Amino acid sequence: MEKNTIWAVVLSTIVLVGSMFIQTKFFPTQNKQTVQTETVQEKEAVETQLDSVNTIVTNKIENVLSADEETAIEEFYTIKTDKVEVVFSTRGGDIISYKLLDHFDRDTSTGVELSDNVSELNRTCSIAFGGASNSIINEVFTARKLDDYTIGFYKTFLIENSDKTENRFTLYKTYSFKPDEYAFKLDIAIEGAENSNGLNFDGIAYTIRTSPQLGPHFDKKADRYESRQFIAFNGEKAKKIVLSEKQFKVYDKENVSWAGIGGKYFVGLIIPTGQTAVKNVYYSSLIEKNNYANAQTLVERSSFTGKKLRDSYYLYLGPRNEKDLRIYNVAANNKWNVEGLRLGECLQSSGFLSWLETILKWMMEMIYKVIPNWGVSIIILTILLKLVMFPLTKKSSMGTQKMQEMQPRIQAIQAKYKDNPQKMQQETAKLYKEAGYNPVSGCLPMVFMFVVLFAMFNLFNNYFEFRGAMFIPGWIPDLSAGDSIYRFNFNIPFIGSDLRLLPIIYVISQLLFGKITQNGGTMTGSNAAQMKMMMYGMPLIFFFLFYNAPSGLILYWTVSNFVQLIQQLFINAMMKKEKNAEKKSNVKKFRK
Repeated sequence: MEKNTIWAVVLSTIVLVGSMFIQTKFFPTQNKQTVQTETVQEKEAVETQLDSVNTIVTNKIENVLSADEETAIEEFYTIKTDKVEVVFSTRGGDIISYKLLDHFDRDTSTGVELSDNVSELNRTCSIAFGGASNSIINEVFTARKLDDYTIGFYKTFLIENSDKTENRFTLYKTYSFKPDEYAFKLDIAIEGAENSNGLNFDGIAYTIRTSPQLGPHFDKKADRYESRQFIAFNGEKAKKIVLSEKQFKVYDKENVSWAGIGGKYFVGLIIPTGQTAVKNVYYSSLIEKNNYANAQTLVERSSFTGKKLRDSYYLYLGPRNEKDLRIYNVAANNKWNVEGLRLGECLQSSGFLSWLETILKWMMEMIYKVIPNWGVSIIILTILLKLVMFPLTKKSSMGTQKMQEMQPRIQAIQAKYKDNPQKMQQETAKLYKEAGYNPVSGCLPMVFMFVVLFAMFNLFNNYFEFRGAMFIPGWIPDLSAGDSIYRFNFNIPFIGSDLRLLPIIYVISQLLFGKITQNGGTMTGSNAAQMKMMMYGMPLIFFFLFYNAPSGLILYWTVSNFVQLIQQLFINAMMKKEKNAEKKSNVKKFRK
C-alpha cells in the first residue's frame, strides 16, 4: 500500500475505536427508592367474585397505615409447569425467579432466567399504590397454594381518607398457570369494608410492573448486538423504543393494548384484559442496584370507586419468536382461549422488508429439514442466493470494468471542460453512449443486492433458532454468539477476552474479494486512493465493528464473499476472453 493509504487506514481505525470508546463509556448512578410500609391480616379465602361500584374519595399515598401490629416471616413457593419454573415470595406476593425449562442460559447451562435484577426495591409483578414513581409494597402477604398451577396472596390495608375516615380493604393477587404455556394470568382483586370508597391517588389506584430487567443477564459493553426495547401495541401497530440508561418516561399514547420489554431473543409483555382501565404506561431503565440498569414497563391502573374491584392481566414471558407468539391470535391454539392479541407485533423485522425476511426464513427452514444443521443451512442458502443474483452481479461487475476503462477519457473531458459544466455533461453522456454503458443499470443491481443484504442481516442477527444452535463443535457451538478458539485471562479493549477465528477469515475473504474486483483497473489520482481505502480500510473497520457479532451473521458474510470471489474470477476470465476475441477481430479488420 502507498503511504497515504496506510495513513488513511490508521486514522480511520483511530476514529472508529475512539467513537466506540465514547459510546460505551459507562457512568453509573444510584437511584434510591424508599420502601413503603404495609401490614398483614389473615383471611380465609383468596378468590372472590367482585362487583363494581361508583363513589370517589381522594386519598394520599402517605396515608396507607398499618391495620395491626402483627408480623410475618417471608416464605417462598414454587410452581413448575412443562415450560417454566416460577418462584414466589410472600413479600409483596411477587415473582423473584422465572426460569424457562426448555431454553438454556449459555453461561450457566441452566434454564434461562427472565426475572432479572430482582431486589428489595423491585420485583416481577410488584404492585405500588398510586403512580409508577411510588415504591412497591414490600411487606409480607399471606399465601395459599390453591392447586399445582394456582397460587394466591392476600393482605389487608388501612387507608386514611381525606376526611379522616378509615378505609379498610384486602388486596388479593392470584397467579394461574397452564401446562405447555409461557403465558400466565394474574388476577388483582380488592375487597373493601363497609366504609370503603375505592382507591384514588391522584387519579391512580395502583401500578403493576414487569420484571425489573428482562433476562438473561447481559453486559451492554461486551455484547453490542444485544439491547432492550420498550414495546407498546395500540391494536393497529407496535412502537419500539431502544432503551438507554437512566430513563423514566411515560409513553404518551392512548389505547395501549399491551406493553412490555423485548430483548434479542426473549420478551416480557403485560396484557390488560378488557375490564382493566389503564391510565398510563411508563418505561424505566433506572439503575437501582449494583450498577445494572433496569429495563421495565410499569402500567398505572386508573382510580376506582366503591368497595370491590377485580382486574385481570395476562403476562407473557418467553421466547421472542413467531411460533410461540402467534398461538394467541386464535383461541383454539392456546389453553387460555384468548384470541386477537397479535403478540407477533413485538417481533424484530426490517419493516417494509419483512416479506423478504419471511421468504428467506422459509427457504432456510426447508433446507434445515433436509440437513438439520443451521450452519449448513446458512451456507446453502447463501450459495443459492448468490446463484440467483449472479446475472445482476455479472452486469454490475461488467459495468464497473467499463467505468474503470473509461476513467482516463472521463478525466480528460473533465479537465477540458472544467469551466463549462453543461458541455462536460454532454460529452460524458456521449462517451457513455459510445461505450454502451448506462450508469443507472450499474446501480440497480447494487441496490437490489443491498436490499437482500439488509434483510439477511436482520434475519441472521435476530433469528431465534440460531440461539444455542451448534455448527462445528469446539469452534462454533452457538450461531447466536461469536465463535471462540481461545480465551485469554484478560480483556483486550473493544475485542474482549476471546480469540475469534471467523472474523479473521471474514477479513481475509473481504481483502481477497477487493483485490480480485480491482481486476487491474486503470484508476488514478483521488479515485485510485479511494479504491485502495475501500479495499484495505473497510475490511479493517469491519473487523472491529463485527468482531463480536453473532457467528451466524459472520458466517453468512464470509461465505457470501468467497462465493462472490469465485463468481468474480469467472466474470474476469469471461471478460478477458471477450477482450481477446475483440482484439483478434480488430486485427483481422485492420489487415483487410
